[in-house]
Amino acid sequence: MEKQVMEFASGNEMAVMAIRQIGYDLMGYYPITPSTQIAENLDRLRAQGDTDLIMIAAEGEHSAAGICYGASVGGGRVINATSANGLMYALEQFPVQSGTRYPMVMNVVCRTISGPLSIKGDHSDIMFLLNAGWPILFAHSVQEVYDFNIIALKLAETVRLPVAVAYDGFFTSHQKRRCMRFEEERVVKDFLGGKKEEYPFLDLEHPITVGSYMNEPDLINNRYQLHQAMRDADRVLTELFAEYGELSGRYYQKVEGYRSEDADTLLVLLGSSYETAMEAVDELRAKGKKCGAVTIHALRPFPEKELAKACKGAKVALAADRQDSYGAGGGNLSLELRAALHKYKSRIRVKTLIYGLGGKDFFVEDAVKMFRWAVKRDTSDFAYYGVTGTAKPHAEERDNFFEPLSAEKTGLGLTKAEEADGRVKVSVGSLNATTAMPKRIAPGHGACPGCGIPVNLNLLLRAIEDPVVLLFQTGCGMIVTTPYPRTSFKVPYLHNLFQNGAATLSGLAEMCSRKQKKGEMPPGDIIFIMVSGDGGMDIGIGSALGTALRGHRLILFEYDNGGYMNTGYQLSYSTPKGARSATSHVGKAQYGKTFFHKDMPQIMAATGIPYVATAAESNSADFMKKAAKAAFYAKTTGTAYVKALSACPLNWNDKPATERKVIEAAVNCCYFPLYEVERGITTLSYDPSASGKKIQVAEWLSMMGRTRHLQKEVYGDVVSQLQEEVDRRFAVLKAKADNPVL
Repeated sequence: MEKQVMEFASGNEMAVMAIRQIGYDLMGYYPITPSTQIAENLDRLRAQGDTDLIMIAAEGEHSAAGICYGASVGGGRVINATSANGLMYALEQFPVQSGTRYPMVMNVVCRTISGPLSIKGDHSDIMFLLNAGWPILFAHSVQEVYDFNIIALKLAETVRLPVAVAYDGFFTSHQKRRCMRFEEERVVKDFLGGKKEEYPFLDLEHPITVGSYMNEPDLINNRYQLHQAMRDADRVLTELFAEYGELSGRYYQKVEGYRSEDADTLLVLLGSSYETAMEAVDELRAKGKKCGAVTIHALRPFPEKELAKACKGAKVALAADRQDSYGAGGGNLSLELRAALHKYKSRIRVKTLIYGLGGKDFFVEDAVKMFRWAVKRDTSDFAYYGVTGTAKPHAEERDNFFEPLSAEKTGLGLTKAEEADGRVKVSVGSLNATTAMPKRIAPGHGACPGCGIPVNLNLLLRAIEDPVVLLFQTGCGMIVTTPYPRTSFKVPYLHNLFQNGAATLSGLAEMCSRKQKKGEMPPGDIIFIMVSGDGGMDIGIGSALGTALRGHRLILFEYDNGGYMNTGYQLSYSTPKGARSATSHVGKAQYGKTFFHKDMPQIMAATGIPYVATAAESNSADFMKKAAKAAFYAKTTGTAYVKALSACPLNWNDKPATERKVIEAAVNCCYFPLYEVERGITTLSYDPSASGKKIQVAEWLSMMGRTRHLQKEVYGDVVSQLQEEVDRRFAVLKAKADNPVL
């Protein structure tokens, strides 16, 4: 047995330790809770120079999977980590990788599939991977997360398949435990050996084609080979468990039982709940009840023979599923348990309880109640455990918490917009007068002090007198305003995920138009507004561009807070170059984010939509005029896009009371220039040089903790590069403003 040291660490931290010791070549990733810590901690190690892992921050999980696939084809050792809807978004990529037989490892930190949105842990995500052709190891402890990450790579490279390591979000991923790791990286590297490629893709002297088009019978032959590889994985996994046991002293089996040999009643479950179930078994055994617990370490290949053997002496096996295969009478664990027992001619009664959805805690007393339910003769074979109520109010009993905002109440006549000479002329009442506009968002929200999201939304909506319908993409703005069963919205509100908000709103807007034309709704203008931020225009850029190109009549509003703030501030494509974040750490080998911020207004302008504008709370009158103009185009012509710089004191690391000055400095240094592109014509709204307020980018950077390190002389080149890029972009804007052809 090789020498080991003790760590007090979480599952995510132990995954990072394994990844570092393995010495992977590349990680393609996109942050999603609760797997984000893996990328964050690896980036910290990279900044410190403790790993040379290439880390590529994709704009979404689908691209992250593609990055990993490409690097695998290129012969690298590749790692990824994801959860929940991230797994779902990338799902179509996973059969591609298994079908072409390129190994890699992906940690799946299990979490609830949305909607409704929930970030807590259950198993509804990992079960979607069952048919993707990936072996899936399931760790029920922090120790197993470390061990299985090492075993998974050797399994992957031995059978030439990508392998997933799954474990419970927040329970296993975040809770710290004492566990062991190898003291020397050499032990891990010797166990794995060097990577061998039978057909190197980058051997230019022997070119190969990967992923060619196939008809029958070639495709069925391919699938048969994949089937054989999975059967090989079943055999190899047993051998690897034994080999790894010799090194570590920890011997794993595909199926693990606790006091199950002579048990009359078995509780079969996955993940961290197994350890809780073991305590319940001890409690019931002390009372003379012959109970036992069983868990599975390999979801694929499914250990049907071993599972049937582990259950053979019991009278009742209760499958506790942390997900449901709706309409099938149980989750995937119970369905496969039933199939295995039937195949091996067992007459054990199998019962199913769906439990723990949405991360609902599972205590010893819950396991005890499950055992008691299992032995009752008068219960059905399927039920939900822990449901607290399902009654729904009748429609006639529904009452609005807020007084509805009709067109009569918002149509104050303060804002006027009319078209003249191919441009829209807008007049907005005085700032004091516009405060009479009823707020569509109630004061009761949970935003942090100084958060720019409600400020920017209220400025936007103060100038729009027509009725509005809001769609929020996932992000801080959505999370702090709609914690069930409460809402902050006095107008119709819809949520959809980052990657599909604009498309969803376009469908809603078109349906409204159809209903009005058919006389099923009252006529009148309704302004449809998508609210996006926290990286929503990274992962959602495809949907936004498609909506713009189709020209639906709506507003795309982006509050740009410069990061993925709702997941704890990881870098987004709008984060300033050089800024510190949880995935762009500062250290001897790294200075923060390594590439320039994305120019989303210019990207949207390139689609040819009738109106694009930037706005800032420091120039509130300008902000409201642009909002009114965007509304005019949205109800008469097509898609409008408005972007506002939005403060985030928590992650910008500055003071809430100073945010307006910070925003103003961003405008005055031209990092965030104020302009509009109307029917292809660019107009500068504000030139700080003309008013004598122009400052250097460095002055703005010095106002925020996330960029204050750039004041050090060692980072002078980074600041110079950012200043040059900001100046270049502003010069281009001025040239476009001076020449309508550009």
